[in-house]
Amino acid sequence: MVYRKRNVVERCFNRLKQWRDLATRYAKGASLYRASLVLIAAIIWLE
Repeated sequence: MVYRKRNVVERCFNRLKQWRDLATRYAKGASLYRASLVLIAAIIWLE
């Protein structure tokens, strides 16, 4: 049960890492980084 949940979280992080600006942390400010994270997560969710 725990492994199944961990697998979902790991796959989510791997999909987020595909976005170059998020993986390399181009956005230095915390608010801009969070905004890009939310936007990218929404794009992934809508696919």
